[in-house]
Amino acid sequence: MEYVYAAMILHSAGKTIDEKGITAVLESAGVDVDAARVKGLVASLASVDIEEAMSTAIAAPVAAAAPAAGSGGGSSEAAAPAEEAAEEEEEDDSGFEGLGSLFG
Repeated sequence: MEYVYAAMILHSAGKTIDEKGITAVLESAGVDVDAARVKGLVASLASVDIEEAMSTAIAAPVAAAAPAAGSGGGSSEAAAPAEEAAEEEEEDDSGFEGLGSLFG
C-alpha cells in the first residue's frame, strides 16, 4: 500500500509520478524500496487518470450504501433494483483491474 500512497502523495503535490519520485518518497518514510515494485507501479499508472480514479473510489462506498439503507421494507421488489445497481457498479470498476495487481 505504501507504494500507492507514495504515488498519491506525488499526485496531490502536483509532481510527476516517476520511479525517482516514488523512490524518494518511500525512502524518506523509511521504507526499504523494491525497485521492481516501483517500476511496475509507474507502468501501471501510466494509463490511469488518477484524479478520476480517486473520485470514483470516494463515491463508490456512498453509492453502495444508499440502496442498502433505502431497502428497509424487506420486499423482494425493493431489493431487485438494489441488486441491479450493485451489479452495474461492479461493471464500472473494470478500469481498476490493473491496479488490483499492485496490492499483491
